[in-house]
Amino acid sequence: MQRAIQARALQQESSTHHLARRSLAPNSTQKVTLGVIGAYVGLIAILWNIPYVKYVLWPWKMLTIAFHEFGHAATGCCTGAKIKSITLDPREGGCTMMAGGWGPLTLCAGYLGSSFIGAALIACGFNIVASKVCSFVLAGGFLITLWWSRRDWLTIVTILFAVGLLIACWFIAHGAALRFYVLFMGTMSSLYSVWDIFDDLILRKVNESDASVFAKRYGGSSACWGVIWAIISLAFMACGILIGLAAFKESFSEQAADSKDFLPTRMMMAMLTRA
Repeated sequence: MQRAIQARALQQESSTHHLARRSLAPNSTQKVTLGVIGAYVGLIAILWNIPYVKYVLWPWKMLTIAFHEFGHAATGCCTGAKIKSITLDPREGGCTMMAGGWGPLTLCAGYLGSSFIGAALIACGFNIVASKVCSFVLAGGFLITLWWSRRDWLTIVTILFAVGLLIACWFIAHGAALRFYVLFMGTMSSLYSVWDIFDDLILRKVNESDASVFAKRYGGSSACWGVIWAIISLAFMACGILIGLAAFKESFSEQAADSKDFLPTRMMMAMLTRA
């Protein structure tokens, strides 16, 4: 009887310890990650609005636009559409041409799709191994987008730049740089819809934004839909941060040790050399 009570007490203690490990209270490593996310938010917000200096962000804006268009195209495929092409505009625009699909969902999927991808990137950015896994998913999405946009030189160059940067980050400190790159892309993608909606509907008042097209087809005002999508995008970002806090409690040293054993850089170098 006494042994059974002791066993039950040990089980409860183990369960409590497990819950404590998965709590949302950030440890020292996660506090650094949150600080990096905050720094990214501030840096991007500043660079986004300074004349001429804002062109520093241009390659990454093109990448987030690629995520945006991928959201349209992927949702179109899931709802029966045939994707004709994807193009990126040097003036920071994009267009996905498709036939068929469910209009209400495919129109929403641009901003919300890029925000969802951004949230997933932020969650993975809390851990090096998760960032490595995420990089394969990213590369696959980029290559699919490359196939759809194979006639547009700007999209081709932008996507090849993104894939090249992903590969380069693999070989810096066993993928530690990849983690911070994934965090940056996640922050950029999560907030892109908020900033872009603000630009389109308040500053520039673009007539053919996704929100204005949605309003013309299905009612309401473009500003209303834009605000709703922006709020959902921020909610996605918050969820990504909470998932990262709950799932990845390892310290920097523990992450580095795990990363050395998960597809080590020597193995990757050998694979690239053979290819």
